[in-house]
Amino acid sequence: MRVLVTGASGFLGSHIAEQLSQAGHTVRALVRRTSNRKFLDTLPRVELATGSVEEPGPVEEAVKGVDAIVHSAGLVKAKSEADFVATNVDGTRNLANAARKHAPGLRRFVQISSLEAAGPSKDGAGVRIDQDAPVTRYGNSKLAADRLLAEMKGALPITILRPGGIYGPRDQEILEAFKSVSRGVLPITGDGKTRYSLVYGPDCAALVVKALEAEVPSGSAYFVSDGEIYTQRQMMESIERALQKRARVRFGLPLGVVQAVSVGVEAYGRARDRAVMLTREKAASLGHHWVCDGEDARATFGWSPSVKFDEGSRLTATWYRDNRWI
Repeated sequence: MRVLVTGASGFLGSHIAEQLSQAGHTVRALVRRTSNRKFLDTLPRVELATGSVEEPGPVEEAVKGVDAIVHSAGLVKAKSEADFVATNVDGTRNLANAARKHAPGLRRFVQISSLEAAGPSKDGAGVRIDQDAPVTRYGNSKLAADRLLAEMKGALPITILRPGGIYGPRDQEILEAFKSVSRGVLPITGDGKTRYSLVYGPDCAALVVKALEAEVPSGSAYFVSDGEIYTQRQMMESIERALQKRARVRFGLPLGVVQAVSVGVEAYGRARDRAVMLTREKAASLGHHWVCDGEDARATFGWSPSVKFDEGSRLTATWYRDNRWI
């Protein structure tokens, strides 16, 4: 197959492109002019299409002649709600409209959404796939994108995947936790008992490849996780073991302090005109459990995650060290 992958220069997208290439498929990677293409250049059977999902013209050119689409591009942090909408919602609309116009024989359109589109679990148990209670602007934008695709399910063969926290080699988000532990500080919020569902990046990519060829009802949505539930403290202790370093500073930072810090971080972002991750709404979300049940995805696609967080953190630490990220 020739598969268009948006966000192919990013964390998850690069793993998807890599696995598609290794399986003998041709990858057409839609990449911004400013994107780092160094890793993609090492892969065979990769075609580069310059543009972004916000640009209808380049998107229409990119979809011509493809057999399937994986939409993994998106903003996880932005300077404004309008920026989230422009990329995560309007960009998805551009891609879907282009597919309807220029890819009439499309086999599958796989949307990489997020658990944040559904929202947190109130009691630490898994949320329902039909829950629609996001608590962040990012989550709102992903839910809006999922909804517009669901409205097109009669015109396009759509599969929606909603992973929990994705981590692994090339991830720049969880990198900050590894850096903190390497400096001797265990970054715990509150009592560290907040619960999370996670999935190792290459495992998530393997599911995406399976989803491309699975005959499932258009518009179907699935949570993605490795089947375990981790507390924040367990995660940080796994990172300590991965780095073979016990942090000296181990107390939990009260959520109120984190929220106060987020005000300063937002001010810094405004002054520098850049997006920041630790916003006030992001700080508030740290007080919620983020748990989903990925059993439907495992059963439907015949997919079994091979890596749990203890091993995944070790593999990630090794990659960070080998590439001098830590």
